[in-house]
Amino acid sequence: MSRKKLPRFEHNQNAENVIERGKELYTTIKGKWNENYFNNTNPISLELACGKGEYTVGLGKEFPDQNYIGVDIKGDRIARGSKKAIELNLKNVAFLRTGIQYLDEFFVPDEVSEIWLIHPDPQPRDKEEKRRLTNQKFLNLYKIYLKNEGLFHLKTDSKFLYEYSLEVIKADPEFEIIDYTDNLYLSELNKEHFEIKTHYEQLFHQKGSDIHYIKAKHKKRVSN
Repeated sequence: MSRKKLPRFEHNQNAENVIERGKELYTTIKGKWNENYFNNTNPISLELACGKGEYTVGLGKEFPDQNYIGVDIKGDRIARGSKKAIELNLKNVAFLRTGIQYLDEFFVPDEVSEIWLIHPDPQPRDKEEKRRLTNQKFLNLYKIYLKNEGLFHLKTDSKFLYEYSLEVIKADPEFEIIDYTDNLYLSELNKEHFEIKTHYEQLFHQKGSDIHYIKAKHKKRVSN
């Protein structure tokens, strides 16, 4: 293990805004984020595969009346977001260290108002489709936790993932695409991102990559 990572893992063990294995909330928080962590009834948003949590922190700062949870399996990454949230005294920001496939251990149906995917790995090879975070399997997972009318956001520098995701989401009868653009920085939609950029996004853009964006609404089917 890198010596640089050790202090970050130690930070996570002691930080109240990091929920990870070994802490009591890790096994008791399911369905009780508002009650047992945030101590309010405000809407909950998730940033999945959050990395350093730039969006979790940025949106938490912008919207103090909403709750934000960054989810990632990499402890050394979320430690950076955790530290930033602590520096800014953001009580509406938390980080959960787990894999996306284990969301059922931490959330109940209809608990989440918004999901953000920010520059996920595009997994462009055909054999990698099952790992793309916008394939039908993952969309079905997100629909469990999103409330009716809940929002799903994708931001990516990958034209491949953007076009693939548009196709998959459009084909899903329980999602309605509200807005999309293949060049976010030249779009009016950019105002909705409040100048929040990840480290890698800045690098991508400096190298000439366009930033693509999709916003969709979850429309739950009503059983007869």
